[in-house]
Amino acid sequence: MAPMGIRLSPLGMAVFCLLGLGVLYHLYSGFLAGRFAFFMLSEPAAGGPEGPRGSAANVDLRELLAVSVLAAVRGGVEVRRVRDGNVLNEKAKGKTREGAEEKLTSGDLLSNRRMFHLLRAAFPAVQINSEERVDTTDQETVSWDRSIPEDIKEKIQPKEVPAESVTVWIDPLDATQEYTEDLRQYVTTMVCVAVNGKPVIGVIHKPFSAYTAWAMVDGGSNVKARSFYNEKTPRIIVSRSHAGKVEQVARQTFGNKTVIIPAGGAGYKVLALLDVAEKNQEEADVYIHVTYIKKWDICAGNAVLRALGGHMTTLTGEEISYTGSDGNEGGLIASINMDHKALIEKLPDLEKTSHK
Repeated sequence: MAPMGIRLSPLGMAVFCLLGLGVLYHLYSGFLAGRFAFFMLSEPAAGGPEGPRGSAANVDLRELLAVSVLAAVRGGVEVRRVRDGNVLNEKAKGKTREGAEEKLTSGDLLSNRRMFHLLRAAFPAVQINSEERVDTTDQETVSWDRSIPEDIKEKIQPKEVPAESVTVWIDPLDATQEYTEDLRQYVTTMVCVAVNGKPVIGVIHKPFSAYTAWAMVDGGSNVKARSFYNEKTPRIIVSRSHAGKVEQVARQTFGNKTVIIPAGGAGYKVLALLDVAEKNQEEADVYIHVTYIKKWDICAGNAVLRALGGHMTTLTGEEISYTGSDGNEGGLIASINMDHKALIEKLPDLEKTSHK
């Protein structure tokens, strides 16, 4: 009952109730809208493509391996197309420290374009270093459907790392000199992924035989190490231009039966240490390089060897960091299924040779 002397109006009560309901509706509908917006931002649209794993600050190494394999293969298509069409448009781009002419072809440039833009489109937050310069005005549209090959799915688990810790090294055409001479067996395209300077993913693709080797440290690989080594007749693979520098020291160290294998391309030389089912692939026990070499030439091979328990170091045994400058000053020695430290101790004179 209302207090004495006060009479409640039915119309006023109705208006008051309607106002109260309006306020409650406004507050509650705002809350629901906020929750709905949060849900839409947090979940991928039904039926739409799945985005990269993790946040923009992280990358999944399994996905990066998959796109690295695809990039090496697509670059290889350009390398082979240019060589088969004999439209190299060969020119000099400078000289090496030893005074040899460095060559550049359309194969280098077109492969680089394909590889760089694919990797950049898939992982825009990752630093990419490539042997060839990328035209910043080139706005080629490249997409990746985010599919992962079954062999990678079977052997590699997802693993996220901070994007800022990753550096990708591209070699769009390794063994350009041999490429111009039509020595096709030496030519490779390569991609390497380094995390905090350590090589963890390596891809080596041979465009003229469609063979691809890949490996991920603490993950898996599609290639195996060679399981034998003949100490009486060790086989050492070296650059064609360095065979004379290495031969004398190697024979003094291992004996006169040491076999020196001159070859082109760092990627080819690393594959020589592995169990590769390739008729045009030579086999070796040790890979030695005695001069300055660029990191995009050796990063992929270094990663593959590390994943299989092998080693690639400078001639004095120092680990090679894949950050900072793009060159390695200390030469290199690579081996697998061997005592790498003892091997270095046998070759004390090669470090001096690397600075000549």
